[in-house]
Amino acid sequence: KGFAIGSAVLTALSLLSAFKNKINDPTGYDVGDPVVLSGVLTGAMLPYLFAALTMISVGKAAAEIISEVRWQFKHIRNAKGISLGECIRVYTEKAEEFGEGVYRAAPEDEVEPDSDKCVAISTRSSVREMIAPGAYAVLAPLMGGFLVGPRFLMGLLAGAITSGCMLAIMMANAGGAWDNSKKLCEKLGLKKSKDPAKKEQQKACVVGDTVGDPFKDTSGPALNILIKLMSMVSLTVAPLLKDHKDYDHWEYGLIPTAIFVVLTLILGPMMNILTWDDPLANMVSGDAPEDMGKGSSSRSYEPLGLPTTGNRRNTVCKVIGRLLGGGGGVHQNLVTP
Repeated sequence: KGFAIGSAVLTALSLLSAFKNKINDPTGYDVGDPVVLSGVLTGAMLPYLFAALTMISVGKAAAEIISEVRWQFKHIRNAKGISLGECIRVYTEKAEEFGEGVYRAAPEDEVEPDSDKCVAISTRSSVREMIAPGAYAVLAPLMGGFLVGPRFLMGLLAGAITSGCMLAIMMANAGGAWDNSKKLCEKLGLKKSKDPAKKEQQKACVVGDTVGDPFKDTSGPALNILIKLMSMVSLTVAPLLKDHKDYDHWEYGLIPTAIFVVLTLILGPMMNILTWDDPLANMVSGDAPEDMGKGSSSRSYEPLGLPTTGNRRNTVCKVIGRLLGGGGGVHQNLVTP
């Protein structure tokens, strides 16, 4: 991942240098200039926006697959009426008793899961959720270059490359650390430990890995593509921006800006791509959303038996506290009754 990040940054810097030579602005790119500085600040914000969008996408896809799996555990049965969840429970108990791969159920006791639906959910989500990041990566240089000018775009690219590089390195290292901590817990056998503290430590590491995996495998590598794509788009439109001063023909920038606004309205309120619905609330209450189960996800939820309303915040705080190495308690004044 370090080599991939370095390669992306060097490629983006080469494209940035080519873009600078192409527009050939005689006024220069003083970082103290308000236009250039505003571009740097805007560009430095973009990697965090894209990281947030990709993290949300992973969370939504995972929640949808969990809903489908929970439904299959309860409702998929074989000819003898044995549910998928019961079959898996037997395999788990036998594996703990005899070891992995030793026990084999009779053919009539086997229950086959419908894994194709989970693959379909993941595939559909991977395409659907990348509409917004991909469109914004293309529209951001167009809006900055045509609405303000090439100097603003130069600052935007410099800020995005610098911020994206640091954020990608942080995500790769932090995600790898979370992932390795979970693997260490598995190696030490903390899940089967008789010490309750070690069991809680293992659970906290698993919770941390749910953040670490999208950190190192989704959001981090996506930033490499972001900075290269923005630099490539800028270099492509550089001939159109050549010899332009600040705010020259700013009306041309209204076209990508209008596309951005319309696309955001469609992807947000209408398609629910830019928004986040808490899946935990639905699972706790036992109510499935109306759009869940239409050809992919669960038809009904089984309540998790977790505390509801205000107590749920206390539960989340305890998990985060254990993850960070503390006792997991929260101050009473911070929890709403």
